[in-house]
Amino acid sequence: METTLSSQTKTVVIGPGNPVRIIGERINPTGRKALAAEMAEGNLQRVADDALAQVEAGAALLDVNAGIPMVDEPALLAKVVELVQSLTDAPLCIDSSVVDALASGLGAYRGKALVNSVNGEEDRLEAVLPLVKKHGSAVIGLAMDDDGIPETPEKRLAVARRILSRAQDHGIDPADVVIDPLVLPVGASPMAARTVLETLRLVREELGVNTVCGASNVSFGLPDRPGLNAAFLAMTVANGITAVIANPLEEVSRMSLLAGDVLMGNDEHCMKWITAHRKPVPEV
Repeated sequence: METTLSSQTKTVVIGPGNPVRIIGERINPTGRKALAAEMAEGNLQRVADDALAQVEAGAALLDVNAGIPMVDEPALLAKVVELVQSLTDAPLCIDSSVVDALASGLGAYRGKALVNSVNGEEDRLEAVLPLVKKHGSAVIGLAMDDDGIPETPEKRLAVARRILSRAQDHGIDPADVVIDPLVLPVGASPMAARTVLETLRLVREELGVNTVCGASNVSFGLPDRPGLNAAFLAMTVANGITAVIANPLEEVSRMSLLAGDVLMGNDEHCMKWITAHRKPVPEV
C-alpha cells in the first residue's frame, strides 16, 4: 500500500519497497527557543534556512509547525506554509494540535499534504478527519486515545485499527492513513523502543498501512543522542517503517537510514548509498 503526497510540482510516495522517507523535523519551535522567539516576532529567516538545509540534506518532506504561546497560530502557520512552498518543492507535513491552525495551513497549501495529526480520542477524530477529507490530504494517526498511550503493542494496534476504521467511515482511503506507534524516551521507559518495534510489525502485518515515528524522542535526556537515534532508526527500518520524522542534518542518523534501506533491499543497486559516499570531483 502506498501513500502519495505532493506539492505543486513534486510527488513523493511512501510505502514498502521505497526508501524510508525523511520528514524534516526542524521547522518546529517546540524546544527551540531562538526559533520560537524569531517566529513570534515575524522573523522567518531561520525557517527559510532550515527548509533549504533539510531538503539539501535529504529530507523528502518537511514538517511545519507554528505552535508558539500567545501567537495567532492559524495565521502564522499559513504564512510559514506559503513561505516554505515558495522556497522548495518538497511536500509538507502540516503539524498542529490546534484544529483551526490545521485548517489554515491546509487552506494555504497547494498540493496533497500530510496532516500531523489525529489520534483515537473521539473529539479529535470528529474534528480532524472531516478536515482531512475536505482537503484530500493524508493523515498521521497517533496510537493513543482518551486513556493515554497504551503500554502494550497489542493495545496500540487496537487504537490504530480504530483510527483506520473511523477514517474509512469519513471516506478516507486506508492508504492515506499513516500510523505513528508513538516513541517514548527509553531513559524513562526501558521497554519504549521494543514496544514501538513490535507495534510497527503488528501494524504492517495486521493493517498493511504505512508507518511513521518521531525518532528523536527515543533518546531524550540521554548522552550522545545522535548515536542512539541512529541505532534506533536502523531497527525501525528492519521492522518495516516507511517514514520517519527526524533531523536530516544529523549525518549519523541519515546514514543509518541509508544503510537500513540497503540492507532491506529498498535501495535499488545500492545507488543512494554509493552516491552518498562518492567523493566530490575537485574543481579545476
